[in-house]
Amino acid sequence: MGRAYKTEAVVLRSFRLGEADRVLHLYTLERGRIGAVAKGVRKTKSRFGARLEPLGHVELLLHQGGGELQTVTGAELIRSHRQIREESYRLSVGLVAAEAMLRLFPEQEANERAFRALTRFLDLVDELEPRPNGAPVADPLVLSFQLKLLWLSGYLPHVTSCAECGADRGLKGYSPKAGGAICESCANGSVLPLSRDGLLGIEGLLRRPLDEAETAGLTDRGAREALSVITASYEYHGGFRLRTLRA
Repeated sequence: MGRAYKTEAVVLRSFRLGEADRVLHLYTLERGRIGAVAKGVRKTKSRFGARLEPLGHVELLLHQGGGELQTVTGAELIRSHRQIREESYRLSVGLVAAEAMLRLFPEQEANERAFRALTRFLDLVDELEPRPNGAPVADPLVLSFQLKLLWLSGYLPHVTSCAECGADRGLKGYSPKAGGAICESCANGSVLPLSRDGLLGIEGLLRRPLDEAETAGLTDRGAREALSVITASYEYHGGFRLRTLRA
């Protein structure tokens, strides 16, 4: 016999199923990552179709049966985040974060800190001003969010000293295998170049809360290197690449 429960959730992704249904990839406060079916949601007269748009923050009533997918039986909006979906720069930033959540937290295991970080991030993206000529994937806010997710998932890159010998000077690059910055003496293999701009930028983003990411003093070079470190961490520790970072 199944049972019903209520939880906050963020819709990370959705796709069509049959003529009227949708499958939702959700990150929930109570259960972590789950999959659910919203039946009849694409019908014109659906009572909660517009409440289940990607990146929306909702309160759901879910029914858990014997299968892998749960069933949405009720939905109330907390924050629609329509401002994100209607502006291309914000949407690109939001989709990177959604994919990072999907890949770093794939299990049905509650992580309240990750959920609260996600909802706080989306609130900030609502007000995010597009950077003229800037790439959304290198925006300080989305870089800061991904670094915090790496920390919450146990893959935090260590950049304040050499991950091999502990030296705090002469740092030359980043080694995913070592899990952090590497000094010139320990760099006996392939490492990612990491300049002072990159080191200070990553450290600044990690130290500051999400709403202060813009004050981290991130240069263009520092942003590029921070993105390289994040991507290398995904590939080495998780064995994946984010498609949204290649857009």
